[in-house]
Amino acid sequence: MRMADAARELEDQHDPAATVKNAVELLVRHVEACSSASISLVYSKRRVETPAASDDLAALGDQLQEQLSEGPALSTLWEHETVYIPNLIEDARWPRWGSHLAEATGARTVLTLRLFTLSEVIGALSMYSTEVDAFTAEDQAEGLALAAHIAIAVLAAQKVERYETALDSRAIIGQACGLLMERYDIDATRAFALLTRVSSTENVKLRSIAAELIHTRHLP
Repeated sequence: MRMADAARELEDQHDPAATVKNAVELLVRHVEACSSASISLVYSKRRVETPAASDDLAALGDQLQEQLSEGPALSTLWEHETVYIPNLIEDARWPRWGSHLAEATGARTVLTLRLFTLSEVIGALSMYSTEVDAFTAEDQAEGLALAAHIAIAVLAAQKVERYETALDSRAIIGQACGLLMERYDIDATRAFALLTRVSSTENVKLRSIAAELIHTRHLP
């Protein structure tokens, strides 16, 4: 299975910095609609660093946000764990960033996931496509499944020791989904449905179920 293999490949690497660089290449290979990807660190909603980018398109997406002082990683992503832009040219939230990026690179669709939150810093994962409204729900679920592993690698590379408190709920859930995908040979959508069903049956929050699975390697 594609995503289980990708998650296993990330786990098998013992150098966090190398894992971060490899992660963007894995996203392009394994998420069907993704043509470019980047991993960013965003400081105080102003400064953007890019530890890894698959190509110039993804790197420019980050650079333009800092240069133009607008974009999802500088605003909406701080309040929401996922930002989806189906058409950069028509999106009114960041008109300068969207139009500049589309004109310079041909990018049309952007999916950005928040990886973690630290004091005045967030980690972001951005996936780009040159097609309009390119990412399906399955693409988003697969990106989320890898995002958990990527978040841990980025935090390790930044030498954040107690990274568990920094991981967002979606990263915890994504990591748990990755474990289920590999164990039961199922896709990301089915893994998420299984977690949701256990959460409902046990009457326990989804994040808690996911955290227990990661810690014990067993579902309640």
